[in-house]
Amino acid sequence: MIRAKVVLDSRGGVSRFEAEGHALFAPAGSDIVCSAFTVLARSAYEALSAIPGASVDAEASGRGRFAFRALELPPESAERAAGIADFLLLGLRGLERDYPGSIRLTVEH
Repeated sequence: MIRAKVVLDSRGGVSRFEAEGHALFAPAGSDIVCSAFTVLARSAYEALSAIPGASVDAEASGRGRFAFRALELPPESAERAAGIADFLLLGLRGLERDYPGSIRLTVEH
């Protein structure tokens, strides 16, 4: 199971994201749940990193582990950052709903 935690800042943007594990929906290399999860997580990281003036730190300490945190996001980017968080959460919640037992998502405000 993939265990993911999203921590939102006071403006609704992603302050921290942590994930570990594997969906175990299909054999390694052909698991569509792991692939979809990875695309959502990496896209959220890339989108936050692309905000001018943002500082985002990422760590992938091994297979099945990925984390990032927003060290600094300019105040004028709050709406954009919140939109990225909404996109990430909608996607992850959809996967969690459609593939029960493969993903467990926790959200902190």
